[in-house]
Amino acid sequence: MIAIHSFCFCPFQENTYILSDDTKACIVIDPGCYDDRELNELTEYIHSRGLIPTHLLNTHCHIDHVFGNKFVADQYKLDLSIHRKDLTTLGSLMQVAAIYQLNAEPSPQPTHFLDEGDRVQFGDSVLDIVFTPGHSPGSICFISHAQKFVIGGDVLFRESIGRTDLPGGKHADLINSIRQKLFTLGDDYTVYSGHGPATTIGHEKKHNPFLKA
Repeated sequence: MIAIHSFCFCPFQENTYILSDDTKACIVIDPGCYDDRELNELTEYIHSRGLIPTHLLNTHCHIDHVFGNKFVADQYKLDLSIHRKDLTTLGSLMQVAAIYQLNAEPSPQPTHFLDEGDRVQFGDSVLDIVFTPGHSPGSICFISHAQKFVIGGDVLFRESIGRTDLPGGKHADLINSIRQKLFTLGDDYTVYSGHGPATTIGHEKKHNPFLKA
């Protein structure tokens, strides 16, 4: 059974996720931890539960989702995994930080590239990967079909969608990603988004104003 824990981090109020199972293996998805307090909160959660981090994953590489990449990679000796098409986004981290006048450390470069059809395994658990571009060129979602949930980054929010006015964003691609990759899931699948509260596929089909036919 996968346990999902979220933290709301950084000035952008981004959702960082730690997923763990009964083996104590865990993965860190989109570490947005920005300052010492947030870094300590993340490490304390892992330490207090005796968890063993095995993967560092980014759904996409906008600044708010990668602030903590270097810290997590160094602290737990983890390689970074992203979709290849978000390499340019990752490479813009320091430039974007300067624009916002925020402190940031350069992210490590990925050593693994993830694509649709790949799977992430940790402990006794597995997540399937779907490619969902539009918010960024290399956005991906992690799906547990066994427990019917999605770690969706900034693709789909409760009654909203990810913005597409940032470099590499394409509105038509985002809508297509949601309709073709997420709305084909059952209505009872829970979506854990990169910002804000969780939602369900069924709720978004009925109430999301950006996705009405």
